[in-house]
Amino acid sequence: MTQPDSAPVPILRDPAPLLERVRAQWARQPAHGGSHADLWIFGYASLIWRPDFESTERHATRVHGWHRALKMWSRINRGTPERPGLVFALLPGGSCSGLVFRVPHRHSEAALAALWAREMPTGVYDPRWLPCATPHGTVRALAFTLSRRSPSFTGDLHPQQLREIFRHARGRYGSTLDYARQTHEALRQHGIDDRALGRMLDLAGD
Repeated sequence: MTQPDSAPVPILRDPAPLLERVRAQWARQPAHGGSHADLWIFGYASLIWRPDFESTERHATRVHGWHRALKMWSRINRGTPERPGLVFALLPGGSCSGLVFRVPHRHSEAALAALWAREMPTGVYDPRWLPCATPHGTVRALAFTLSRRSPSFTGDLHPQQLREIFRHARGRYGSTLDYARQTHEALRQHGIDDRALGRMLDLAGD
């Protein structure tokens, strides 16, 4: 699949109804030791090293049925419409190691608003509640997944395409290369060896 040379930032879906749906689903979550349910969030990439929300706990965990992949076009955060970058998504199949965060109920609305501003400005992700093991037992955590039918799904990129993206793609939060490197390092700090990501970074060179 070729990288688009220039394209407007696609608003795939209005993100506001998706946020309201998640709020309604969260309101039906069972509480753990309180009258209101805390919010659990699964981080598999930048949320591990820059969560941007208050949390009282975080635990290493693994989700099944989904895997981490640097296969989503980014035309805002790590690229531009003229030179798209890449960000991670959870794609169907396999499993994914990451961190699950517990956000206390009093901070949950602020956390959701921050997440939507950061992750969902174009409504690209499919928010899902995925089971995550914690010391408290299994909880349902909010995660951001991507359909392979999405126009933001890159498919398989050639090594030269990846090199060009790593060299040039930059958005409001910095470059694709820095994002990938920071994610790789954060995963290693938590004992997670993402060999596929390591091989991709080898293409960037120094």
